Amino acid sequence: RSRLATQGLGGLTSAESMVFPYLDAEGTRPAELARRLGITRQSTQTLVRGLERKGLAELVDDKNDGRAKMIRLTRAGRRSVPLAIETFVELERELERRIGADEVAHLRNALEADWGDSPKM
Repeated sequence: RSRLATQGLGGLTSAESMVFPYLDAEGTRPAELARRLGITRQSTQTLVRGLERKGLAELVDDKNDGRAKMIRLTRAGRRSVPLAIETFVELERELERRIGADEVAHLRNALEADWGDSPKM
């Protein structure tokens, strides 16, 4: 976390950080992002507003539909992606050191498995 803070990303919540992998390079509609994340549109809007306040994402008009909006990473948001990837790689290496490469591989397989639709609670 301190490494991210030195790069200006210390205030990023874990929920906000989950948005990045689900955004397309050209932008993603909020409803589609909600579907990908398995959360409500209202929750998605909350996350997007937080990223907007931090200067990492923006809502822009959809070029294909003037009535729709797209969530797109800003320049600062795009610059943060390599740092985030590097940080995750380092965390994974540390986890391998602590519990072993085989256990990390099992964990990754479990997390990448198709779990089906999100539960309706």
